[in-house]
Amino acid sequence: MFRLDGRQALVVGAGDGIGREVALALSAQGADVVCADRDVAGAEKTAADCEGDARAVLLDVTDADAVRDLADSLDGVRILVFTPAVNVRKRMAAYTGEEFDRVVDLNLRATFELMRTFAARFAERGGGSIVGYSSIRAATVEPGQSVYAATKAALESLVRAAACEFGPAGVRVNAVRPGVVETALTLPLRQNREWTQAYATKSSLERWARPEELAGAAVFLSGDAASFVTGSVLTVDGGWMAQDGRYTPPESS
Repeated sequence: MFRLDGRQALVVGAGDGIGREVALALSAQGADVVCADRDVAGAEKTAADCEGDARAVLLDVTDADAVRDLADSLDGVRILVFTPAVNVRKRMAAYTGEEFDRVVDLNLRATFELMRTFAARFAERGGGSIVGYSSIRAATVEPGQSVYAATKAALESLVRAAACEFGPAGVRVNAVRPGVVETALTLPLRQNREWTQAYATKSSLERWARPEELAGAAVFLSGDAASFVTGSVLTVDGGWMAQDGRYTPPESS
């Protein structure tokens, strides 16, 4: 049920982090993977490490024309997984217009273009699967996360809308909602020992996730095991959202 033999997948953001691990996992299940990234050198390294047939392409997802051109050229692709995002950690009163636009442009506008472009192509070709990576911040927020959180909540709304609109044509659209993961995006936090420990103890497993631990969700949602799953959000957060705060009361005597 989890094999993807004979299927072609496009992973956007495959140059490093979660995107790289998704590309490797899809290829390990038999998919032929196109690794797309603005960092084409990183995408080429990922493609070289993939099993089976894989190749790298340069893609700036904020360029809508480039997204459409790539969608037109990949007529065999029926799986799209995308991970790119940016975060500017600032309280709302300190945010600049330029920072707002930068976060929204990548996290929301580029997501919208990717989803609608590939969903339309998949619909024309008889179906497919789209998986976008959201965040626990779509549902729970802390100071300094306003714009990032808003874009991730919007991504999940777009997933539901696309699932409704393209479902009749056989296109499934879902999201993965990670907790805290050891990626380049979270490196500034992990350089602070207090932040690192605080975030680790917030989850039930009391640690950060490794990027490869977020890849299995994409494999599941991309294949036959999830043939009746669409418009859904799969949370992979180590139990972060199952807990209420970080305080652990003492055991009763």
